[in-house]
Amino acid sequence: MNAQDFAANDIAKLHYGDGEFAILKPGRYVLCAVTGVKIPLDQLRYWSVPLQEAYATPADALKRWRETNG
Repeated sequence: MNAQDFAANDIAKLHYGDGEFAILKPGRYVLCAVTGVKIPLDQLRYWSVPLQEAYATPADALKRWRETNG
């Protein structure tokens, strides 16, 4: 299975905390706030607590940080 196999109803709703996240609505993935890429929950490593959004890569997280803090 790959990321293209996910259906729209597989989107999870999360609450992002410091070093962990809580699942508010079960699903298989979240969307990257910068690129829109689907991120399977088991591969989610980058997010913003203040903005409550996920990022696919460190570069995406840095881009959003620069947009909001620059």
